[in-house]
This record gives sequence, C-alpha cells and structure tokens, in this order.
Amino acid sequence: MLTERSLLERAFIPKADGRQRPLGIAALEDKIVQRAGVEVLNAIYEEDFLGFSYGFRPGRKPHDALDALATGITTKRVNWVLDADISDFFGQIDHSWLRKFLEHRIADKRILRLIDKWLAAGVIENGKWSATPLGSPQGASVSPLLANVYLHYVFDRWVRQWRVRQAHGDVIVVRFADDFVVGFEYGNDATQFLHDLRERFLVFGLELHPKKTRLIAFGRHAARNLGKPETFDFLGFTHICAKGKNGGFWIGRITISKRMRAKLKSLNIELKQRRHEPIDVQGQWLASVVRGHLNYYAVPGNGDAIKAFRTQLTRHWFKALRRRSQKNRLSWVRMGRLATHWLPPTHTVHPFPQVRFAANTRGRSPVR
Repeated sequence: MLTERSLLERAFIPKADGRQRPLGIAALEDKIVQRAGVEVLNAIYEEDFLGFSYGFRPGRKPHDALDALATGITTKRVNWVLDADISDFFGQIDHSWLRKFLEHRIADKRILRLIDKWLAAGVIENGKWSATPLGSPQGASVSPLLANVYLHYVFDRWVRQWRVRQAHGDVIVVRFADDFVVGFEYGNDATQFLHDLRERFLVFGLELHPKKTRLIAFGRHAARNLGKPETFDFLGFTHICAKGKNGGFWIGRITISKRMRAKLKSLNIELKQRRHEPIDVQGQWLASVVRGHLNYYAVPGNGDAIKAFRTQLTRHWFKALRRRSQKNRLSWVRMGRLATHWLPPTHTVHPFPQVRFAANTRGRSPVR
C-alpha cells in the first residue's frame, strides 16, 4: 500500500509559450532512492543508447547535440529537415509498453517492482490524490532516464533501421530527450519517413503535434534553389541557412527571439523588486545573469543577439535605478560606466561546431 511519502506533489512552472508545465515533486526519501536507481540503470543503458541521443545522459550536453546537428547538415547532403514535436510526451508514456522495454534489459524483479511503484504512485494536487495511468512525471529524478528508454525502443532503434532499409539518400538524426530533428537528402524520403513515423507513434500511444511538426526545405541546396529557406528552432536557437565570410554555406544559430523577450521580461520584474538594494549587490547579480547567458548563447554568429540581450538588460537596470529617487536622477553617461564596471563584455564563448564535434568524437561517427 502506498504512503504519503511515496506520492508526488503536483506543481506548475511557466513555459516559454505562456502555458504551464506540470511537475511531480517527490518526497526526499524517494528522491534519494531514485537517484541511486538512476546510477545503476545508467550503467546498463549507456551501453545500449545510440550516439544521436543526447538528452539527460552522462557527459552529454545540449551543445553537443547542437554541434552534431550543425555538423550533420553542413557535411551531409541535407536538403530537407523534419522539425518535430511530440504532443505531451511525458504525460503520454504507456506504462505497459515501458515495463516491456525495461524487462528486455533488467532481470532484477526488485528494480522492476520499484519502478512500477514510482509510475503508479499518483499525484497530490490541491490536497486530493489522483491516479496516473499514463506518463512519467517531469521533476522526478528517474523520469528523464525512463523517457530515454521509451524513445530508445520506440524511436531510436526504429529510425536506425529505417535509415538503412528505407532511405535512398543521406539521413541525419539528432535527439535531445523528446525534441528531435531529422535531415534528409531527398524530399520523397522525408515525406515517407513522416508518414511512417506517425504510424509508429500511434502503436505506442504517442502523437506528433499537428501545429509544431513541420517538414521544411533546409540546407545547402535549399538555400541555392528555393530563395530564402524557412527556419527551425532547436534547443534555444533559431537555425537559419546563412553564408560565411568566405561566401560558403553554414548554419546560422540565433537566440530564439521569443525566448529572449520572455527572459528579459522576467528580469525586468525582478529588477523592479531589487531596485532598492545596493548597486554593488545588483551589479554582482546581473553579472552572473550575463555570464550565464553567454555560457549558453555565445556561439559563433550569434554576436548581435547576445549584445542586444546585454543592451536591453542595461536599459532595464537604468530604468529601475532612476525610479529609486526623484531628486538625484541617474544619467545615461553614469549608467554606461556602471554597466562597463559590472556587466561582462559580450564575446564568443563556444568554438565552431565542427571543430568541437571532431574533437569530441575524434573523427568517428557518434552513431553506433
């Protein structure tokens, strides 16, 4: 019988698009046991997971997936891109299928029973318990690994087989958790893959989001033959077909504008709440914000966007400080000195994708 300590408390956090993301907050005891279980399961599944799977795996970061994607589109004959989104993936994981997948590799019945208890624990929302016949709650330590196991069998192994048996040209795949991008040389391959993928997902209780799944012309030849190609978003960046300084094709990656606006809006609200703090306290906090932004978004070719982020953040800080006093109004000249003193200058932090990708893989394909 389940106790209160086995249950998950439902919480919600805002998403970039304005919707609410449901989280399942486990009790401390469950968190400890889940983390220990994840360590054991990682040792098993890291031998099985394929190279194009990057999300929530030891030693694999979002920028590794971004490097692989940019390198694949640049070096392979990619002319079409499937920008896919799975509708409510974490909420639609079928428990019976997941148990079958786990039984392929896990022989210890105690581990399987423990996972069953986590999946069947249910959630408490507004003081009321409700069952969870589907899904794995985001926020639980074990959920990312279980999601990877599910998609390893439903998507990864299948797409590897499809690429060998069905495709007539080059196909590249990059998956980060439930976000994935597939590139194709031929449009017929892309259309057939999308059709087959929808049928495949239906078998396992998943569905591609009808409004967020797009098949677009994208790549070296798309840029040449179809005018201005469409763009797609992946892991915080809008990917565009661009030209390098030497006139050659390369993948431009720019901060998603909607995401940057949302971040600046939240920072502006917090600045208003902090405006009566000492300037050195505010400056240290904002310096950490800028450094964090640069550590993720300062990729080659994204200089204008990171400069715009720092500039807009300075303007918000300026407005917040001017509201502190009506007598001694802060001038923009002094504000410039404050920004120069406290906010780190913008610069490119990350190397070019192909350079780091080659270093990480040592010239070997990461796809097993």
